[in-house]
Amino acid sequence: MALVLTEDETMLADAARGLLDRLAPVTAFRTLRDSTDTLRYDPALLNSLAENGLVAPNIPEENGGVGMGVAAAGVIIEMAAHNLTAAPLVSAAMAAELIARLGTDDQRDKLLPALISGELVVACAFEEASRHDPSLLDTTARNDTLSGDKTAVIDGIGASHMLVSAKDGDATRLFLVDTSVEGCHVEPIQTIDGRNFASVVLKGARGEPVGQGDVSEAISMALDIGRALLAAELLGISDQAFTMTVSYLKERKQFDRVIGTYQALQHRTARLYARLDLARGVVLKALRSIDSGSEDASQLASLSKCVMTRLSRDVLAEAVQMHGGIGVTDEFDLGLYFKRARVAGSLLGDDRFHAERLAQLRWQL
Repeated sequence: MALVLTEDETMLADAARGLLDRLAPVTAFRTLRDSTDTLRYDPALLNSLAENGLVAPNIPEENGGVGMGVAAAGVIIEMAAHNLTAAPLVSAAMAAELIARLGTDDQRDKLLPALISGELVVACAFEEASRHDPSLLDTTARNDTLSGDKTAVIDGIGASHMLVSAKDGDATRLFLVDTSVEGCHVEPIQTIDGRNFASVVLKGARGEPVGQGDVSEAISMALDIGRALLAAELLGISDQAFTMTVSYLKERKQFDRVIGTYQALQHRTARLYARLDLARGVVLKALRSIDSGSEDASQLASLSKCVMTRLSRDVLAEAVQMHGGIGVTDEFDLGLYFKRARVAGSLLGDDRFHAERLAQLRWQL
């Protein structure tokens, strides 16, 4: 397995970064964060991303997508993270995979082209606990009618549909719920990173079954995709924060010396550089293992999320310290990266969760 980008992926990364630098600089995210708009992303930007094939590139060609796999989605999300671009990319990749694998021909024909074009957003409503716990599932389904509460739904505000997990007897089922139907109540959740999250209350909401029988393995696969993509985002955030810090060390003077000439700071940045380089291979291997259907895909997804959650925490902590007082001010962009890294690190399991999960999957501990 090659742990470097292919020529096509390199071209995709360059195209995504160029587009995002033009249309979605960090100032655009800051404006969204400070606005009263609960959508927390720009629909015009989503349309531009879709027009350039940057939304859900993992959708197979037979379903109208570009068929470049989850690795391509990870490349795009990593590039977006450099600018803190707010767009429903993780949710699109997860939802698209579930619909493509489990959906009926009618569901695929209706939803996948609209997902690719950015016409609609489909969110995945799986979480029910304050901390990630996929084993907790209290939402029930009886005769395709759903009752229960979901939380931390990524990109839930403004989503036209949601894929909702529920217990139907002893089986875990998946349902497509139109968010406008009676009995579906969606409310925004305020988070420190200023992104789009929702809580959902289902009281007799009607759902359309997606897939036959127990679909717990498919949901687990979608969660692994989300974890690997969040690891890619954390890699982009960490890489950008590291670049900002190195640039600052080359410019800031203290006692008439550029602080980057101090050996202690050089050693600290060198250690971070080495860890980032190693982590890049871990993230890419996790993404490629999902695309190849490797039996180690779940382990590698957990490994990538664990490694990047810890590394992003360390990189941002060092970045704040090396920037000194300005590193903790809201006016300085570094604080925005710090907050997003903390939230993304907690989504779909933090480093402690995935260290335990990896131990269970790998060594049955």
